[in-house]
Amino acid sequence: MLIDALEVSVAVVALPSIGTDLGLPLTSVQWTMTGFAVGFGGLMLFGARVVSLLGRRRVYLAVLLGFAAASLLSALAQEPWLLVATRLVKGFCAALTAPTGLAIISTAFPEGPPRNRALSVYTLFGAVGFTAGLLLSGWLTTYSWRLTFAFPAPVVLVLFALGLRLIPGNDTAPGTPRRYDVPGAAAFTGALLALVQGITALPAHGLADWRSGGALVGAVVLLVLFMAVERGTPAPLVRFGALRGGPMLRSALGAACLNGSYLGLLFVLTYQLQTVAGWSPLRCALALLPAAAPLAVTALSSGRLVARYGAPRLIAAGAVFPFAGYLLQLRASWPLDYPGRLLPTLLLVGAGFVLSFAALNMQATSKLPPAERGAGSGLYQTAVQTGAVATPALVAALLAASMPPNATAAEAVAACRPALALVAAIGGLGLLVGLSGLTARAGPRRPPVPVPPTHSTTGHDHGPDDEDLDLRRP
Repeated sequence: MLIDALEVSVAVVALPSIGTDLGLPLTSVQWTMTGFAVGFGGLMLFGARVVSLLGRRRVYLAVLLGFAAASLLSALAQEPWLLVATRLVKGFCAALTAPTGLAIISTAFPEGPPRNRALSVYTLFGAVGFTAGLLLSGWLTTYSWRLTFAFPAPVVLVLFALGLRLIPGNDTAPGTPRRYDVPGAAAFTGALLALVQGITALPAHGLADWRSGGALVGAVVLLVLFMAVERGTPAPLVRFGALRGGPMLRSALGAACLNGSYLGLLFVLTYQLQTVAGWSPLRCALALLPAAAPLAVTALSSGRLVARYGAPRLIAAGAVFPFAGYLLQLRASWPLDYPGRLLPTLLLVGAGFVLSFAALNMQATSKLPPAERGAGSGLYQTAVQTGAVATPALVAALLAASMPPNATAAEAVAACRPALALVAAIGGLGLLVGLSGLTARAGPRRPPVPVPPTHSTTGHDHGPDDEDLDLRRP
């Protein structure tokens, strides 16, 4: 869980070094971030299906070996396509380990205090993953960004050795039909890839070119195909009935806005601090910590916070703080004012996560009937990752389109305003969604279902409750 969670933050700090070493523009180097999110979000539902059909132990051990191999290939990659491909593979590995890890915990530990303790440890490691990734990447990138991507390999091999001894045996139901829904998974993942390609190609090629406009049209076609496949297959990855509930839709959209705007902000700030201001990767990582550390510190008390104040109030309040921070960044000028502008923004974003992210996760499936919670949780996770796919791509495209050739430091900071305006707009949308939850007509009151975290691109997501952990359920 820790390794999965920090895979995103290590890429954030390493982006400028990767771009310089491989000679990549912003629109290309962003694939290091979005590639992992595409692999994770695009294949999350498919990953849960693979686990349910092949068994938890078998999948988990195989994925650990695949993760280690992809980490080594990432570190050795000399071509951008290979680096992006390995990031996609690691994202798919995360899509497999997230549901598998929760499923193993649910079966290896009896219900009650033993399982609660196990989930608390799991929660803690997930919450600190993003923070740990920032620090580790800042330190390792000082020597080489390749070390940042290589270090998980030996750690994962140790986990593999422990897994051989400790992970329970396979538990697939005999005679279960093997319906993986590969066409649906391929169509949705292809749509995300085409979306990112189309967005990032716009500054260089314009809308009329097949590499931009054609890719965007392809994304729409693939998405329509995905919906058609899911409605026609006897064992779909997505049950769209889970989206009928207002709390589910508001949670999915609100979390996508929160996660996407956060990563978009970090993308811009990393560029400003390292490329424009010339800060070292370690100094940059330390500067970004105030946005990530608060949730890591408060992770284990988030459930009590939701129980006391209610999810809708926390979601609305939590959306106010990041939006205020994003607006503050729109006034940034050269030289960068860390104590006066950057630090307050990062603290406001961190406060937003403390208040609202656990509440979003808990609200997502709280109004769904038990039979729909597994499907709803998967859709929610996919929505969160879709925000992590689209926003960094849009931010990179706006930076590339706005940046004048041979820009001075002051011009470069000014050119970041369109990208920051987009981040603020996404944060504002999240605020509107949060406020709509306060005005929604109240139905029969049901307490939110507390759910343990799986993974988001910030390392702060939550997954299905215990009832959903039986991945064999159709």
